Amino acid sequence: MKQTLYLAWRYLAFHRVKTMILLLSITLILFLPVGLRVLVNQSSLQLTERAEATPLVFGSKGSPLELSLNTLYFRSDFPEPMGHEEQERILETGLAPVVPMYVRYHSQGHPIVGTSIEYFEHRALAVGAGRLFAKLGECVLGARVARSLGAEVGDAIISSPENLFDLAGEYPLKMVIVGILDHADSPDDDAIFADIKTTWIIEGIGHGHQDVSEQDATSAVLSREDNRIVANASIVQFNEITDENVGAFHFHGDISHFPLTAVIAFPPDQKASALLQGRYQSDESIQVARPSEVMGELLDTILTIESFIVAGAVLVGLATLASAALVFSLSLRLRRREIETLFKIGGSRASVISLMLSEMVVVLVSGVVLAGVLTVLTSQYGAVLVRALVRM
Repeated sequence: MKQTLYLAWRYLAFHRVKTMILLLSITLILFLPVGLRVLVNQSSLQLTERAEATPLVFGSKGSPLELSLNTLYFRSDFPEPMGHEEQERILETGLAPVVPMYVRYHSQGHPIVGTSIEYFEHRALAVGAGRLFAKLGECVLGARVARSLGAEVGDAIISSPENLFDLAGEYPLKMVIVGILDHADSPDDDAIFADIKTTWIIEGIGHGHQDVSEQDATSAVLSREDNRIVANASIVQFNEITDENVGAFHFHGDISHFPLTAVIAFPPDQKASALLQGRYQSDESIQVARPSEVMGELLDTILTIESFIVAGAVLVGLATLASAALVFSLSLRLRRREIETLFKIGGSRASVISLMLSEMVVVLVSGVVLAGVLTVLTSQYGAVLVRALVRM
């Protein structure tokens, strides 16, 4: 038996191209359905775990999926904003603590999440270095953002304009990094967090500029009438908030109308949740999304698609196995003279058949082992792969 396996191995090693093609084909046939199932399970776990930790999301009427993805993963298109007054409206019910969200802008490809300090408590996020933001113009980086940018506490980042030609609107803001979060193995690792008012300044709702009453600002003044000063467009606006100019920053308009993309509510029990949803049941402008249900519907769609993919993979696998069988059959025909030689030098029929079968068994077993290794690697690193695909 040992000699038979040696001869089989030497034959396969000599015809390495044919062997590699058969080996890869068998490996993929076995791995694709199982590996796809592992990846889907990893995706399901990633989606449902975060969704279940987010009971209710309030936002403007529209797509619940878009609202949930923007609020939970910071990756969907910018949803229609709602007024800040909705946060106060929910708080007045006394049914649940809330966290405001404004996810619209980016810095070097990373989302800037405008929120409050309570967000970190509800998400169980810990600061690895520095501290949480405490005033305008400060930000906290997720672990992967800090690593990709090579940023440290005390450095600064600048928000990226959403529209380069909107000169009168949003204004790139230089933000000081005051903290870096510990690795959380979640989308929070890929985000930049700032106070909600900081994102309003980026949008242009709030701004700071030089004091027009000072002597240096004379050229920027159009007219003076009592205590009313009208300035022209040449007035210098600040693109960084410092201890010296923080008092110059102010907001225009009614704060109740300032934009939020979402408000996350954390009802303490099912009764509070039902009462809170009931208050918005007939609201024509605000929707209440339950991320666990939204993600469940998305997963149902994914699983349906997966079934078709697996069915296709099985059909391709059967075709590939048939092709492999054909290759082995043709190989036996081409090796007829070799087989006759084995008989002439004293090989029995059983030993010749054993040799041919050994070659097939070696290829099949090797394919099974490789498929098993790939499946184990997928189960170990599937979550990393899923997050990488989501970030693309």
